[in-house]
Formats: sequence, C-alpha cells, structure tokens
Amino acid sequence: MTRHLIAVRDRRDRAAFCCLFDHFAPRLKAMLLRRGLRDGSAEDVVQDVMLTVWHKAAQFDPHRAEASGWIYAIARNRRIDLERRRPLSQPEELPEPETAEPDAAQILALQQEARHLAEALARLAPEQAEALRAAYFSDLPHRRIAEMSGLPLGTIKSRIRLGLERLRHELKNIAP
Repeated sequence: MTRHLIAVRDRRDRAAFCCLFDHFAPRLKAMLLRRGLRDGSAEDVVQDVMLTVWHKAAQFDPHRAEASGWIYAIARNRRIDLERRRPLSQPEELPEPETAEPDAAQILALQQEARHLAEALARLAPEQAEALRAAYFSDLPHRRIAEMSGLPLGTIKSRIRLGLERLRHELKNIAP
C-alpha cells in the first residue's frame, strides 16, 4: 500500500488512490465502529480521512511511517476531534429534599461514604490522589494545577482521568 500512497503523492495517481480507498475504507470504518462511532458518523469520518489522504499525500514520508500507520493515525485523530466536539451530557436535576435537616441515617450514610472515599483515595498513586484533591476538593482548574506543579497540562488531565477510573472501580460496590 505504501507504493500506492507514493504514487498519489508524486503523480496524483487516481488509480492508486482508488486502490488505497478500496483497501482502507472498510478497515477504517470497522475500526471506527469498534471505537463507538455510529454507522453514519463512521462513514463520514472515513470519507474525511480519505479526502485528507488525497490532499495531504505530499506530507507522507515512507521513511517515517508505513502508509497504513499514516492513514490510521489520521483516522484516529479525526475520531478524537469528533469526540471533543460532542456536547457534554447534562446531569439530570435532582429534586430538592423536603427537609433541610438530615436525619441520623443520612448522616451515618454520608460518614460511611466519606470514609470509603478517603480509603479509596489513600490506595491511589500519590500523584493521582494529589491531582484529584486539587481538582475536586480545592476546586482548582486543571491548567492552574499544571502551573502549580510545573507539569504539562496533559499529564495532569491523565492523572485525574486515571484516578477517577480507579476510584470508580474501587467504589463500584457501594450502594447508592
């Protein structure tokens, strides 16, 4: 497939592009469907990826990557871009409780949940726990945490995401 991409790059060879399209389009669609895109969105992304391959073939360097790796990287990035553009789901509004004063059972349940959360936080990697405490207990934006720690923003976001996944796993058996 690399030779077809080189032909597209060097000579704008339409037949070579057709071979690339016929080979990669169904594979890209299958990959995108496995990653959670619905059928229509997956087809749109495949079309966009293959159009990008045609327009940016001049940027392909066979010494840096195989054609398949280059094309799959474009598809992966398009899928990530699409995910980032999706609006975040809004949490449903919970009705206000009739009484403002919690009863003894509620107080006990909250204390137990707080204890379970503290225990789960203690089992996290220290850098994950620190990032979670800064983000959720101190209510600091991720960018501010990165500035304070001197770490890249992506590192902070990864630590928070991984910490939340671990907490979710640790706390999944607690009844609501």
